[in-house]
Parts: sequence; C-alpha cells; structure tokens
Amino acid sequence: MTPQVKGFFDQNTCTISYVIWDEGKRECAIIDPVLDYDIASGRTATDSADLLVNFIKQQSLTVIWILETHIHADHLSSAPYLKGLLGGKVSIGCQVTQVQAIFGDIFDAGETFSTDGRQFDHLFQDGESFQIGDIECRVLLTPGHTPACATYICGNAVFVGDTLFMPDYGTARCDFPGGDAAELYHSIQKILALPAETRLFMCHDYAPNGRPIAWETTVTEQKSANIHIADSVSEADFVSTREGRDKGLSMPKLIIPSVQINMRAGHPPEPADNGKVYLKVPFNTL
Repeated sequence: MTPQVKGFFDQNTCTISYVIWDEGKRECAIIDPVLDYDIASGRTATDSADLLVNFIKQQSLTVIWILETHIHADHLSSAPYLKGLLGGKVSIGCQVTQVQAIFGDIFDAGETFSTDGRQFDHLFQDGESFQIGDIECRVLLTPGHTPACATYICGNAVFVGDTLFMPDYGTARCDFPGGDAAELYHSIQKILALPAETRLFMCHDYAPNGRPIAWETTVTEQKSANIHIADSVSEADFVSTREGRDKGLSMPKLIIPSVQINMRAGHPPEPADNGKVYLKVPFNTL
C-alpha cells in the first residue's frame, strides 16, 4: 500500500514530524512530534504540535498511534499533549528500557523512576505488526544510534528515525551512552534490504551546502549515494569513519532537557516539595 504522508519541518530543531494516514478509513499515526522548548527560560510551547493538531482536524482523521522512533536528544516530545487532545497510543521500541536504565542513572532519576517502559502505552517487539486503518505496518528494531531505535514500515513508507539521513549527510552518530557504530551498520543493512523503491522518511535534515530541506529518499538512493554507507562500504570502514566523525561532535544543545523528558514518554519529572518541576544537569558527565 501507498499511505498518505505529510511532513512538518521544525526549523529550531531541524526535526521532521509526520502524519501518516489511510485515505479510506481516515485513521492516522503521528510520528516524532515536537514540543517547543526555550532553553534560556525553561518554558515550553505547543506551536509545532498545534500544526499537527490543526491538520489532523482539517483532514477529519482519527489518531490511532503516536510513534516515537527513539528517545530523542535534540527535541522534546509533545506526545502527551497530542494524546490529550486527539487520543492514540504513545509507543516506542521495547529496548527503551535500556535507555531508561542508562540515563536514569546519569540523571539520578531516583527510585520512583521506572525503567521498565511503563510510561509508554505500548512497547513494540522486533518484527511486531500493527495497523493504521488498512495499512499493514511492521516494526524493525534498529539500534546503534541509541539502543531504543525503531524503524516503522508502513506499506511502502518507512520511517527510519535518526538511523539514516539524506544521502548527502550520511548516518546517525553513535557516541551517546549506549550507542554502537557496529550495531548501527547492521541495523542499516536491515533497512537497505527492503525493496529498492521503498520510500524512506528521515527524522532530521540539516541541508548541507545550502540545498533545500528534504526528508524523503529511497532504498536505491541510499545504497548508491549515502556518503557513509553506500554499497561499497565495509563494516570496518563504516565503524572507523563513524567513530572518527563522532569524536569531533559536540552534544546537542537540548540533550539535557530532552532525554529527561523523553525517557518519561514526554512527561516531566515529578514536582519537588515546593510544587515546581526541576531538571538535573550532570556535571562533567556527558
């Protein structure tokens, strides 16, 4: 099947959120929605999420799923806000528990923070199937960038999260705690084994060399032109290139608020005794 797909580009975080829907049954899923966050004030806003809300209402769609491709380190998720307005199950790959364990310790989340994924409505297993209307969907667990990364195959549209970027930008970094370049290589091979004409949708685009923003490519284009992992690149060469590049990268500017919120399925930590919510900044750790 060829589902309908609408991408929404967030300029502040270079994130693309998606609405994917079945034209006949008018059921949809939201993928990787953004909550606006001002790092200087610590305040959130819903302007980006409201673009999705307005579109879904205009199209008379019913939200069945809110899908996260992984625990994002560069933007906060608006999944709880959207679920409150539109419904849908907030879902992610089952290996989110590994990320919760790692970052629960890094951020000293405390004994009340559960690391079994219960903050999400559903945890997908590798190979698990689900439906969006009549669109048959399947989950591939694709760790490497993070342990929790999942790829959603929905008809001939595949949402790869941060695993791949547009061919001229390459692949995801693997230097976050729990990341692994060799794992990423093997995860990408699963994606590139899909049919050649399969449409691949990116989670981010940074428009190298000033080209227009883009977020859709194909398996064929990735195999022939990806600057990190085209057909001729071996696992050893990929790992060497990826790890070498990662050594020169700085941490995303929103990693500290993003991970603390996103590992809780988009919810903030419990308020302190004074009723205010606080995020923690690990010192000399990341």
